[in-house]
Amino acid sequence: MKFSIQIIITIAACFLFQTFFPWWTMAIAALAVSFAVGNKAGVSFVAGFVGVGILWLGMAYYIDQSTHSILTEKVNKLLPLNSFVLTTLIGGFVGGFAALTGALLKQK
Repeated sequence: MKFSIQIIITIAACFLFQTFFPWWTMAIAALAVSFAVGNKAGVSFVAGFVGVGILWLGMAYYIDQSTHSILTEKVNKLLPLNSFVLTTLIGGFVGGFAALTGALLKQK
């Protein structure tokens, strides 16, 4: 149950932080949520990865639809990996490691 709550709160907090501040502030939000929820380290990493990954995938899809896939097509020509997969992985790893850090700080 705490896992699902951490994912939902991470998505909401990261969305708010990214709306008003630079992109990297979502790591601060994921860290704070993980610290507050208090899951174990591995569970927190997965929750942060899933939460931020879903958020970034949704935001990338929204931007893609509103710009009629102009940038997505160009990025897909340059990189061997689909831009949506790449965006999800980058956001997921940043959120996961931030959440892991928050869980490890809580354990001390």
